[in-house]
Amino acid sequence: MGRILIKNGKIVNRGQIVESDILIKEQFIERIDVDISGVNARIIDASDRWILPGIIDDQVHFREPGLTYKGDIYTESRAAVAGGITSYMEMPNTRPPATNGELLEEKYRLASKKSVANYSFYMGATNDNLSELLNINANDVCGIKVFMGSSTGNMLVDNPKTLESIFAKIPLLIATHCEDENTILKNSEQARNRFGENVPFTEHPEIRSEEACYLSSSLAVSLAKKYGSRLHVLHISTARELDLFTDQFPSGDKKITAEACIHHLWFSKEDYARKGALIKWNPAIKNKEDREALRTGVKAGRIDVIATDHAPHSLEEKMNTYFKAPSGGPLVQHSLVAMLELYHKRIFSLGLIVEKMAHNPAIIFGIDRRGFLDEGNYADVVIVNPEFPWKVDKSNILAKCGWSPFGDQIFTSRIDKTIVSGRLVYDTGRVLESGPGMRLHFQR
Repeated sequence: MGRILIKNGKIVNRGQIVESDILIKEQFIERIDVDISGVNARIIDASDRWILPGIIDDQVHFREPGLTYKGDIYTESRAAVAGGITSYMEMPNTRPPATNGELLEEKYRLASKKSVANYSFYMGATNDNLSELLNINANDVCGIKVFMGSSTGNMLVDNPKTLESIFAKIPLLIATHCEDENTILKNSEQARNRFGENVPFTEHPEIRSEEACYLSSSLAVSLAKKYGSRLHVLHISTARELDLFTDQFPSGDKKITAEACIHHLWFSKEDYARKGALIKWNPAIKNKEDREALRTGVKAGRIDVIATDHAPHSLEEKMNTYFKAPSGGPLVQHSLVAMLELYHKRIFSLGLIVEKMAHNPAIIFGIDRRGFLDEGNYADVVIVNPEFPWKVDKSNILAKCGWSPFGDQIFTSRIDKTIVSGRLVYDTGRVLESGPGMRLHFQR
């Protein structure tokens, strides 16, 4: 790896934007200073560029093992670094699901050979694997994933006694998918009675409704408060749910935190008419009012993290009728540029984007020496050209599924370069085969 010297860029870090140089030695940031010179290093001229800490995505589905026709660790991590994501945390609903230590370590073994980005994997909770969850080393695994509503893969935890035990006994971060299953089943049956199998995709936010989300997320919050659990509620999609979360403390001081996803901050119910199944996610994208409330929640501090819920499916699968079309889609390649587009529209500041996509994930999960551009930290760096308009099309999509909900979107900013643990892995349109990323470790 040697040394890399990034010159003349504008560093966005800890709420400030300063022009400075960054010297990288091997895996680490050795020095940040004005006009570093006289060192033997590869020079990267970042004039007129933003230099950001590498994005940390706390929720992705890379589909390996068992579902690799949709995506795999290699293909999706390539798409991730092309989007400025240097570290990710991957979900357990693969085939077989990662619900015991042996299956979890097999995913780490695969990633150690195949992942271009840094990685960690959640252990999945079920109704009967509490003993496995209790054996996890907190320094080696990002957290426990609890599906409190069914989604892709049948890992629903619906036994009240199991939920109580998880929240009472698990010391790790508990990340939850919150949708009330009974409400969804009732709404699905009503939609079938009305439309048959040809349910319009505009009904998705009615089937996976505000009520379904709130019933489940409020239950998770109440259990966390009862037992003092460390809870992280994933993909908040409604204005009503925001009242469950506080904006009074920095994210690192909270025991209950919340995440929003790119699609809930970008799209709204009106987009189903144009995009259909391509924006069918669980929880559903909802009304404009919910989207605006989520954006406000990000700025107010009620939403602590912005992630993708990257969940690719083949285009053939997506082009089905409502009940047959799976939920989810690819987002890692376009998450940062989508957020930067909202910066250009004066919705979010650069500092806030970096806080929610790099700083806070590192703080909330306790990730060792990542998420900030600080001397001594691992060198996870993204260099962005703020003014380089480009269009998303099939020729530049790297996700294995070959499509994007952002198809034909013109973005103002472009990812120029991505450095992962001191290795230049992406350079102006090319993913460089420069070795695997590192397993994330946690200070807890």
